Amino acid sequence: MKRGLYILFIAILLVSCSDFQKALKSDDMSKKFTLATELYEAEKWSKSKRLLDQVLPKYRGKPQAEKLTYMHAMCAYQMGDYYIASYHFEKFTDVYPKSEKAEEASFLSAKGYYYNSPVYSKEQKETIEAIEKLQLFVNAYPNSEYLQEANTLVKELDFKLEKKAFEIAKQYDLIRDYKAAIKSFNNFLFEFPGTKLRNEAMYYRLDAAYNLAMFSVNNLKEERLNEAISYFNSLKKAFPNSEFLADATRMKTELEEELKIFSTKS
Repeated sequence: MKRGLYILFIAILLVSCSDFQKALKSDDMSKKFTLATELYEAEKWSKSKRLLDQVLPKYRGKPQAEKLTYMHAMCAYQMGDYYIASYHFEKFTDVYPKSEKAEEASFLSAKGYYYNSPVYSKEQKETIEAIEKLQLFVNAYPNSEYLQEANTLVKELDFKLEKKAFEIAKQYDLIRDYKAAIKSFNNFLFEFPGTKLRNEAMYYRLDAAYNLAMFSVNNLKEERLNEAISYFNSLKKAFPNSEFLADATRMKTELEEELKIFSTKS
């Protein structure tokens, strides 16, 4: 029984492949259209798209073009070719702004940009572009059924930018470029006031300021010691139960002792 079903499946598959190859080589656009639609509905995205690549140019300006354009973009999206999908979905919404599929196409176009966003450690040009596209969608469709998902994607992308900026600042601290670290953490805290990394950023800013002050030249030492202490006070005020508070308090004590010694010498 199983063997018979297997043979039947292979036979159907071979016939299906044969029909596809014939349609692909055929000049009959109607035949291509019909098979492309059947393959699309069967979620055979790659085969459907290959036929649609041939069919779509022949139907431009005709009533069927709207459906074909949408299907073509969706095939690319389902295949994970998000650059192509976003381009064609954008084209769809430009040409058919009143289509019942316009809202979905606009969202999937923006979501395609989201999928093209790289890991935080890489250049974030695509991430910024994805945020812009998603925000444009939210502005255009404030009551969309996709609104919650769009906002979730924006938050995820925003955090990627935060993580990138945070790690750059932290790296400056690790390589002992303390002035650059302090500046970077100050910029980070200003640009991302609601970040979940605020506690860590304030601690590492203190760490950089502590090291800069403790090993500073005399004519800048008092100013830098006081600045480092002010960073401790900011951390304690913002996060009185911070997991970094014990180490931060140790630094503050050493900074105050150094300040006393420095004042006595002066």
